[in-house]
Amino acid sequence: MFNLIKRKLSTLSADFEYYVARWKHSRNLPALEGRDRNILKALKKDGVYVTTLADLGFNSSSELLKAAYQQLSQMENPNNDHLDEKLPQIYTVTGLPEFYAWGMEKRLLNLIENYIGLPIAFHGVHLRKDFPSKHQFGTLLWHGDSEDRRIIKIFIYLNDVEEKTGPFEYIPRSLTSLFSWNYMRLFYKLWKSGYRGIDDEEVKTVIPKSAWKSCPGPAGTVLIVDAKNTLHHGTVRTEERLTLFFCYTANPPEKPELCTQYWDDTYPRAELRQQVENSR
Repeated sequence: MFNLIKRKLSTLSADFEYYVARWKHSRNLPALEGRDRNILKALKKDGVYVTTLADLGFNSSSELLKAAYQQLSQMENPNNDHLDEKLPQIYTVTGLPEFYAWGMEKRLLNLIENYIGLPIAFHGVHLRKDFPSKHQFGTLLWHGDSEDRRIIKIFIYLNDVEEKTGPFEYIPRSLTSLFSWNYMRLFYKLWKSGYRGIDDEEVKTVIPKSAWKSCPGPAGTVLIVDAKNTLHHGTVRTEERLTLFFCYTANPPEKPELCTQYWDDTYPRAELRQQVENSR
C-alpha cells in the first residue's frame, strides 16, 4: 500500500511539473500562419486534421514521395501468406535525408510545438506496409499511443486508401472529453484489455458507429493526429495499405524508451540497405 501511494504521489508531482512547464513555455510558442492556426484549432477540438501534401505546400514533398516509392520498391517479400495475423512490414527511414528534411519543415515544427505546448522532439519516420486481415488484432484494435502525454503522429498515404485498403478511423475528442462518462467507460475497457486495444463491438456500446470518423483518401493524403488522446485504429482491409509514420513528442517525452524504435534496430533501417546498394 505504501509503495502504491508513493507511486501515485510521484505521478501527481510529475503531472504538476508538466502543466507548469507548459504554462511557462506558452509565452515562447512560435507564431503561426493563418492556415496553420486553423489546423491547430481542429487538433484541439477533435484530435485529427486531414489534409494533403499539395495543400501543405512544403518544397520537400516531391523528394519525400520519390524516396518513399524508391524504398517501397526495395521492400522484400515477407512471405506471410500462410499467416492468419499478418504483422505490418516496417522499415525505419529516419536516416535518409528526404524523410528527415520533410519531418523537420519549420512550419510543421511550429504547428506541433503549439499543440504540444513544450519544446518538441522529432523521433523519426517509419515506412510501413499493412497487409489484408480478416479480423481485428494489433493496431487494428482501437487504442491510444503511449510515448507521451501528447503525441503528434503524421500519417501519409502512399497509395489510394478506401474501405478495401483499411483507412485510418478515429473518434473525435469532442465526444470523449477528459473525465466525461464516455471517456471513463472507454478508458476502463482499455484498462481491462491491458491497453492492448478494444474491438469495434466494445466501442459501439459507448460511441455509436455513426459517430466514428473514417479517413479514406488518395495517395498524398496527410493525417495529423494526437495519437495519445484520440482513440483510433486501422480498419480491417482486403488490400495492402502503404504509409509513412512520423512521430513527435515533447522533449523529453514521458516515456523515452518507447520512442527509440524510430531510430534504433527495432526494425530494419533503410539507410543501411541503401548504403549496401550504393556500394555495389
